[in-house]
Amino acid sequence: MSLSTFGFVANWSPYLIYILLLVVIGYFYLIGSGRSLFKESEPVGTKEKAYFLSGIILLYIVKGSPIDLLGHIMFSVHMAQMAILLLLIPILLMKGIPWWVWEGMFRNQTFARLFNFVTKPLLALIVFSAFFSIYHIPMVLDQIKMSEALHTAVTFALFLTAFFMWWSVIDVTRNQKTLHGLKKIGFIIGSAVLITPACALIIFASNPMYATYTDADAWLKAMELCVPSETLSGLSLSGPELFSAMSAIEDQQLGGIIMKIIQELIYAVLLSSVFFDWYKNEQENADEITEQALRDLQTKA
Repeated sequence: MSLSTFGFVANWSPYLIYILLLVVIGYFYLIGSGRSLFKESEPVGTKEKAYFLSGIILLYIVKGSPIDLLGHIMFSVHMAQMAILLLLIPILLMKGIPWWVWEGMFRNQTFARLFNFVTKPLLALIVFSAFFSIYHIPMVLDQIKMSEALHTAVTFALFLTAFFMWWSVIDVTRNQKTLHGLKKIGFIIGSAVLITPACALIIFASNPMYATYTDADAWLKAMELCVPSETLSGLSLSGPELFSAMSAIEDQQLGGIIMKIIQELIYAVLLSSVFFDWYKNEQENADEITEQALRDLQTKA
């Protein structure tokens, strides 16, 4: 059966297109004539614009295109969605927003104190990892997917916690303190380790765990998140098996594997980037470090 059965709105989410277009218009206003609102503003390079637009395009693909609809039918697609939404899109958006926009927001002391608290490396890492793991508990995920309000709130909260976690890794400001060198490498490895149990639970489960991908009634209820109820009521659907040749357990295991592969690829790129930046910095400052060490030895002597 074709996804076109569910109609244009379910497949292409026109409302999300409008929202994201407004975001893009606001972004280009901010980095254009809106620069006058910021004392230290400077022209934004092509690379930053490309990062931001890539993040917006990916956000639409995973949450507004037929991929989103398919994610309510196939668990493996849902896991690919979540991997990109939580592990890649926040990084692209952060790198696309100019440093002087962040610095301008941090001039508000209340915002700065709150933001500095929620982005503390250890706290942000634990909160995101715990939230991610709890989200994938079968009973929890099923309840979330059967409530539009809960699904929207939880997805947004997960995205925010991912954003807070990545803040310690991605250098986007000039004055805000983030992790450096080996600490940043350790942070990335720690994140990879902490989200592995959730993936392992999904990959090695011997039975399908999620009712919203196996039970017809629960699945139809979950489909109301993206398909108008009047459209669903006019269709004769017995379950998600109409749209996939895979069994439920194969789809579930593939979902865990996809999540892990995407996570490993993103983390590998980050680790290599952080390592080479750290190594380059160490080489550039080698003489200064040696001189400081000699001065320390002389002082102790």
